Amino acid sequence: PSIRRPSIRAPVGIFAMPPFETLIFEKQGHLAHISLNRPQALNAYNVQTRDDFSEALAAVADDPDVGALLITGQGRAFCAGADLTEFGSAPSLAIARNVRWQRDVWGQLWRLSQPVVCAVHGYCIGSGLEIALFCDLRLAAKGTVFAMPEVRLGMVPAAGGTQTVPRNIGLGPALDLLLTGRRIDAEEALALGLVTRVVEAEDLPEAAMQLGQQLANGNWKAQNYAKAAIGLGLDSTLTDGLAQERRLSARLLAMSSAGASTESSTGPSACDVSDISD
Repeated sequence: PSIRRPSIRAPVGIFAMPPFETLIFEKQGHLAHISLNRPQALNAYNVQTRDDFSEALAAVADDPDVGALLITGQGRAFCAGADLTEFGSAPSLAIARNVRWQRDVWGQLWRLSQPVVCAVHGYCIGSGLEIALFCDLRLAAKGTVFAMPEVRLGMVPAAGGTQTVPRNIGLGPALDLLLTGRRIDAEEALALGLVTRVVEAEDLPEAAMQLGQQLANGNWKAQNYAKAAIGLGLDSTLTDGLAQERRLSARLLAMSSAGASTESSTGPSACDVSDISD
């Protein structure tokens, strides 16, 4: 049966909108699942993927019944990078990049308050790795190939790679990967910090689903506040980060003391951290 987009106000498990062209979007309990679905092109990222991904992420952000998001890919690869048959046919590299920036997909992914799990296999290259690095927990199948080839193709990695790669693995290793474009395997990706876990290829779907469901059925407010504290702290001094941590902890404790449940039934939409720096 076809997978339909969940209505934002629909009960869990009710699907009410037409299917996407380039991805599958389903909701299993409190877990939203986006799976890239252009297997004939190794899930290469094109304009339609951009539009579909943006719409799906907006639905996740607005759905009070979603506690976590899982992102995967259909077929032999997670994502082999940008679709050069589309972006490569633009009149100039600048125009190609502007087309990709017309929707702030990376910002949407980064701003999600819910935990995001990404499970990669086959090829995780260029834009595929950039998508993965905007996720919170990254599982990789043994045998996965990783690379950032943009510089070798005469481009700057401009879908977040110049910022997310060094934030995850440090300056020296980031320069090595970004400037040389060399390919690495899952074990080296784990050692560097590009991924958080490596599993056997046949175990990846079950491991990813189990982790996603664990988070989706966890303590939403505590998880989201902890994620916010880490994210805010990365762009702060240690002193400011510790102060933000104290404010978030105090806010969560105050909610509990006032009788507001911190269980998952409250929903991620109640976890407003936008004014935490006040």
